[in-house]
Amino acid sequence: MLIDEVKIKLSAGKGGNGIVAWDRSKYSQGPSGGSGGNGGSVYLEGVSNLNALSQFRFKKDFEAEDGENGKTKRLDGARGNDMVLKIPVGTVIHNLDAGKDAEIVKPGERVLAAKGGKGGKGNYLFRSSVNVTPTQFEKGKEGEKFNFILELRLIADVGLIGLPNAGKSSLLNELTKANAKVAAYPFTTLEPNLGDFYGLIIADIPGLIEGASCGRGLGIKFLRHIKRTSVLIHCVSCESKDLVRDYKVVRQELEKYGPELKEKPEYVFLTKTDLIAEKDAKEKIGELKKANKNALAVSIHDWESMEKVKKLLSACAPACRRQGSAAGGNKKEIGK
Repeated sequence: MLIDEVKIKLSAGKGGNGIVAWDRSKYSQGPSGGSGGNGGSVYLEGVSNLNALSQFRFKKDFEAEDGENGKTKRLDGARGNDMVLKIPVGTVIHNLDAGKDAEIVKPGERVLAAKGGKGGKGNYLFRSSVNVTPTQFEKGKEGEKFNFILELRLIADVGLIGLPNAGKSSLLNELTKANAKVAAYPFTTLEPNLGDFYGLIIADIPGLIEGASCGRGLGIKFLRHIKRTSVLIHCVSCESKDLVRDYKVVRQELEKYGPELKEKPEYVFLTKTDLIAEKDAKEKIGELKKANKNALAVSIHDWESMEKVKKLLSACAPACRRQGSAAGGNKKEIGK
């Protein structure tokens, strides 16, 4: 099961306390209290594993290591170890307490989620010409503590959308090496599937139904993933009794969820055309073109139609890559 949204609490480590200590040796008498080490920070780092959020399914609180207290002989305490939590590329990080957001857009990218507390000074650092026996010291500062929501939004170039059983998974399997489940009943796809078409990432978005933007069916659980795509391929089954209505149902749900979705380039595929006569396929394509001029008859069993699909995807690739390279500029630190 794909976990694509979790709420967690992250706590950075507390800084160690400085101490008051004295050197009693004959030739170096005086203050010798060391400073405390800084507390460990919490980082979120991107990985290509889509299931990385599953680690937060049951454990919700994570704490980095505290810094050690200062020691005698002017020795500082050790710094607390940082905590690095791996999250999927495409995750949007919402800091609920600070009101800041960031996102991870590539593997290895890190965001500082909670900064460790600074260690306190020992009395050795308070010495001066007028204070040769300082008794002052500082306590370590508390590390930052925040509540976060981690929201996975798939980073894909092309999104396959449509009502259940519109042939999206079959198309993905044919174009890529994906192994999405295919069956003749609604909601076969219960989580997004990804495939790679010569460097172009294609996402099969689980079937939408009327009212999805309000929570019906699979609800808005997967609508968020469509926001990250550059191009939409809208699949409409030739078995439909009302092609235009099916097309408009999904379009309306997209626009209700996010008005900006209607601005994305969209192509409409009349799928499973091997099940009907060529004459009927032409009539149905004519119907769809009234709703969207970029309509194309497709069958995974028809080599010629699949070649047209591949050429279309190849033509979309430059624009998808430009948009992908523009993604970024996100904040590297989302604490206070």
